[in-house]
Order: sequence, then structure tokens, then C-alpha cells
Amino acid sequence: MMGMNPRQMKKLMKQLGIKMEELEGVKEVVLKLEGKEIVLRNPVVTVMVVQGEKTYQIVPGSEEVREVIEIPEEDIELVMEQAGVDRETALKALKETKGDIAEAILQLTEGS
Repeated sequence: MMGMNPRQMKKLMKQLGIKMEELEGVKEVVLKLEGKEIVLRNPVVTVMVVQGEKTYQIVPGSEEVREVIEIPEEDIELVMEQAGVDRETALKALKETKGDIAEAILQLTEGS
């Protein structure tokens, strides 16, 4: 297939039932893993359909890995009640303490 001009390549792909197209306007792709996310910004995304099956090829412009902490609603409510703060403040404290309820309550009540 090397040395084949683009027109010949398209013809061969059509004969094999392969369709390829680049998705336009993709700003980011987020891969959600256990405990973290990988954010691919300004990627080039190509979709290839072979025998009815879609395959996505992603070439990122840049990449950011960030930790994700899932905070249960019960924990937020407990911190709100114990520290006497609103939901947003309780959630922020829990995220800062990586979900440690006691530490979040201490952090919010020490200044009082």
C-alpha cells in the first residue's frame, strides 16, 4: 500500500467497505478512570467504520491528568451539619481534604 496515491487508497478502502472521516470541532476528549481523568485537549479525532464497527483514533494536542474524588452526599450533609456551613463550602473542604470528613470539619470550625 506504500506508494499508493490518495485516490487509489480511497478506492481500495471503498472496495473493502472501510469508511474514514475526521470529526470537526472536537475541543476535548475525557477518559474517565478509577480515581482520575485524562483530558485530551484540541485532539484530532478520526472515525473509521469497518464492517459496521466504529473505531475512534484520537491524537491529542495536549494532555492533562487530574485526580477525581467522589464525595458521597451523606458526607457532604454531615460536614454541613457539623460545621454549620452551606453545601458548596462543605464540598470544597471535602475536596481539599481528599474526602477526609474529620479533617474537613476541623478545617471549617478552627477559624470560628
